[in-house]
Amino acid sequence: LFITFFFKGIILEYVQGGEPKTRSIDLLNLRPDTDAVALVEEIQKGEPLITASCKEHVIHLVRRLQEKLGGKEDHKFYLFKVLRAHILPLTNVAFNKSGSRFITGSYDRTCKVWDTASGEELRTLEGHGNVVYAIAFNNPYGDKIATGSFDKTCKLWSTETGKCYHTFRGHSAEIVCLSFNLQSTLVATGSMDTTAKLWDIEKGEEIVTLSGHSAEIIALSFNTTGDRIITGSFDHTVAVWDVGTGRMLHTLIGHRGEISSAQFNWDCSLIVTGSMDKTCMLWNAITGTHIATLTGHSDEILDVCFDYAGQRIATASADGSARVYNAETKKCIAKLEGHGGEISKICFNPKGNRVLTASSDKTARLWDAATGDCLQILEGHTDEIFSCAFNYKGDIIITGSKDNTCRIW
Repeated sequence: LFITFFFKGIILEYVQGGEPKTRSIDLLNLRPDTDAVALVEEIQKGEPLITASCKEHVIHLVRRLQEKLGGKEDHKFYLFKVLRAHILPLTNVAFNKSGSRFITGSYDRTCKVWDTASGEELRTLEGHGNVVYAIAFNNPYGDKIATGSFDKTCKLWSTETGKCYHTFRGHSAEIVCLSFNLQSTLVATGSMDTTAKLWDIEKGEEIVTLSGHSAEIIALSFNTTGDRIITGSFDHTVAVWDVGTGRMLHTLIGHRGEISSAQFNWDCSLIVTGSMDKTCMLWNAITGTHIATLTGHSDEILDVCFDYAGQRIATASADGSARVYNAETKKCIAKLEGHGGEISKICFNPKGNRVLTASSDKTARLWDAATGDCLQILEGHTDEIFSCAFNYKGDIIITGSKDNTCRIW
């Protein structure tokens, strides 16, 4: 039994009849004062996989989560390092789960691996024949990196040695998005050729092509359990696919503009989509039915995300504002106003009480998710910031800018 902990729950991985399986248990109601022993005993009743022998380990992990939940709130970020990462503009930045390493992709056709604590470049992953646009670690493990390029290929690398395990060939146009499943058995790639493909990490082979969109796929996301994947397209729709068969289960129709972003919530029950039509929509992930349309922005929505518990949704817009909505009531809780340009990226900290935004006004901002108050402005970049991320603990931020630098805060 392999146990992975997140702020939002536990993932149990085990083998049954020679088949790898996963099961998730949510901890959405965990608080710093919850009785950890009683909670684990309660989970044990409904979860035979948590045996007496691993009970202590689970209690220990729950207590560690509680410490994080009870952590101090007045955290201020300061600039730690400016990394002149690449000779040409950056495309993306991403952390591994612990935040000890991060990667940068660039127009210079490489991906670089960095040590967060020292700001040192550990290695350069070279081999693509064009822009390295989409990058990811296979979190929570972090021992592999996938890079998707305008050269129409995706490469799989060893984080430790920089060795290229596989080059996935088959797309007929640029790869613009990619993602590992949480089980780290598959990597999915989305392309301007209107298809997505699923690749077997071990064998280095294509498993299936997801065909059905009539325009470019620019967003994709696996659910936690790894049996579903969603693809968002310029054809105004999001498709829900069965990972095992490659069959399209649902088409989410309703947006009147290109899809910019799509994501599952933690327990895989909801899907959120953002669109150039200025709206964000909420869907039932099981049935594919439309639940609600979240309105209020006066320009295109460029990014959307759930918090780790799936209780809040954040939207970032070209109108220069961001919003936080309650996923249950569908009401707008907070308006995040202050940026002087469009916001292209938004994310919650792991705890879900802070929101980070990246803007074309050359700043990133930290906000209180409940009140919408701006807590801090991260200044210093000399061109627009298009990427931002928290580490797993929520005490380090990276920002990537068109000024060719990456900043660690």
